[in-house]
Amino acid sequence: MSKTLVAYFSATGTTEQVAKELAQAAGADIYEIRPAVPYTKADLNWMDKKSRSSVEMNDKSSRPALADRSARIAAYDTVLLGFPIWWYVAPTIINSFLESYDFSGKKIVLFATSGGSGFGKTVAGLKPSVAPDTVITEGKVLNGRQTAASLKAWVETIL
Repeated sequence: MSKTLVAYFSATGTTEQVAKELAQAAGADIYEIRPAVPYTKADLNWMDKKSRSSVEMNDKSSRPALADRSARIAAYDTVLLGFPIWWYVAPTIINSFLESYDFSGKKIVLFATSGGSGFGKTVAGLKPSVAPDTVITEGKVLNGRQTAASLKAWVETIL
């Protein structure tokens, strides 16, 4: 089996919980993608067009700064990359993360949490942020409590 990392961004803790369960099921290491400036509740108010998340998502060139760049990406073959779905795509901090490392020859499988939407055009929005030989695939939206058995079964199909 390849060396696997679960990397995730979680604004409210929902994706973090899923990522921890997934890392355990996959026997993978885990890395939290953190913004240099943490998001507040007001920043995440999608009903406010002037909130930080709304402004970032309306500007596809937005690249929120990362708190650190300490992920040891070179040590992994596969990265399970998780985030909440915002406006049918990944938050732009995911592009910041992808552009901060060399993912050449790596396999990235996406997982997400969502209040109701699917991946939409997420893969297309992330592909320009990695090397051409990086494989990014749409994985699964993992809402609600996942069983260890169901996560392990899913991981076995992708690794």
